[in-house]
Amino acid sequence: MQLRPPRGTHDLYGDDALRHRHVVETARRVVGCYGYGEMATPIFEFTGVFARSLGETSDVVSKEMYTFTDRGGEEVTLRPENTASVMRAILTGGLLQSVPLRFFYAGPMFRYERPQKGRLRQFHQIGVELVGAAEPFGDVEVIACGQQILEELGIAPLVRLDINSLGNPLSRARYRDQLTAYLARYRAELSEDSQRRLERNPLRILDSKDEGDRRIVQDAPHLAGAYDDESRYFFAAVQDGLARLGIAFTVNPSLVRGLDYYTHTAFEFTTDALGAQGAVIAGGRYDGLMEQLGGPATPGVGWAAGIERMALLLAETPAAPAPVALVPIGEAAEAEALVLAAELRRAHVPCDLAFKGKTGQRMKRADRIGARFAVVFGEDELQAGTVQLKDLQTGDQRVVARADLRQSLE
Repeated sequence: MQLRPPRGTHDLYGDDALRHRHVVETARRVVGCYGYGEMATPIFEFTGVFARSLGETSDVVSKEMYTFTDRGGEEVTLRPENTASVMRAILTGGLLQSVPLRFFYAGPMFRYERPQKGRLRQFHQIGVELVGAAEPFGDVEVIACGQQILEELGIAPLVRLDINSLGNPLSRARYRDQLTAYLARYRAELSEDSQRRLERNPLRILDSKDEGDRRIVQDAPHLAGAYDDESRYFFAAVQDGLARLGIAFTVNPSLVRGLDYYTHTAFEFTTDALGAQGAVIAGGRYDGLMEQLGGPATPGVGWAAGIERMALLLAETPAAPAPVALVPIGEAAEAEALVLAAELRRAHVPCDLAFKGKTGQRMKRADRIGARFAVVFGEDELQAGTVQLKDLQTGDQRVVARADLRQSLE
C-alpha cells in the first residue's frame, strides 16, 4: 500500500484550502447577484453522457476519461467536465419548461493528463450555465459575470480576455469546407494528431501546439470570411455589449471550439503568470448540445474556470477568521469552558478550546493559531461571574462580566 496521493491529485488543507474556499465563496457571492442558483451533479455519469456530448473522437473521450464498469455491469465515467452533466440534469429533471435557467456549480473533475503546474488529474472547477437564452446579451452576461469574479478576487489585472465567433451552423459548415480544402494541401506536413483531425474535426487543428502545424495554419482562411449576416450581427452585438460594460477584449481568430454543437461566441480569460497552463476561464455558446443528448433544440452559453489556477493567482492567502481562545484554569473552569465555548459558537464566534495544558502553553497556542482574544478564567472569576479578556494584538487585559463577553468581543 502506498501512503501518498495518486499522481495528479493533492490534499487540500492549510493555506491551499483557504485559497480554494475563497475562490468558491467569492464566485458563489457574485453569481448570486446574477440570479444563478446552485446545482450539484454526481461526480460520475453513464459514459454515454460524455461520449455523446464531447464526441467519440475528441481527446477527452478517446484519451483522458476515467471510465470503468461498476459491479452492476454499467459503464460509468468520472466527469471530465460539468456542462454535459448540467444539461443532462436539466433534461431528466424536466426543467426546460422554465427557461431561461441559470445554474452555478463547483466541484471536482477528472482527466487522465500529464500533471504539471495548474493541471491535475483530479482538479476543481466553478462554472455557470445560462440555458434557454438565444440572444447575444446572454453571452455578454456570462462573460461579465466571469470578469466580476476575477475583479473581486483581485486577479483581473493578471488576466486578459480573448473572444471569437464560430458563426452560426451554416457559416461554420462553410468554413469547415474551406479549412479542410486548405489543410488537405499540407496533409503530409501536419502532425500525426492533426492528420487524424483533418477528417474528423479540422477546426481543432487551428489551436494545435505543434510548431509545424502552427506555421501551416498561419495562412489558413479566417472564420470571419465565412460569416453570413446573422453571424456578423450576433458577434457585433456581443462586442458592443462588452464595450458598454467597459470590459476590454481582443478578437482572436485562432480561438475555436472544435465540437459541432458550439456556435457563435467562444471566449477565454488567459494569463501569462502560470506558464503553459494559461486558460483561467474558458467558455462559449453551445446551442446544439441539448440535441446531442437527445433533447429539444435549446440555446445555451456558459463557462468553466479552474479553481486551482485562480488560487495560484491570488496575491496572498486569505486570512481565516481569528478565533477566540478560551484559557480555563482549574477543573471547575475546564468544565465551564465547554459551556462557554458552546455559547460563543452558537453566536457564530469562532472559538478554540484546548483540552489540556498549563496556562502558559495555552497562551502560546492562542498566539500560534492567530487568536484575536484570550478569555482567561479560574475559580475566582467563576465565583464573581467575570472573565479576564486579553487583547492579543495590543496586550491590554481587562475584567468583563461573563454576561457581557459576547458584546466585548466586537
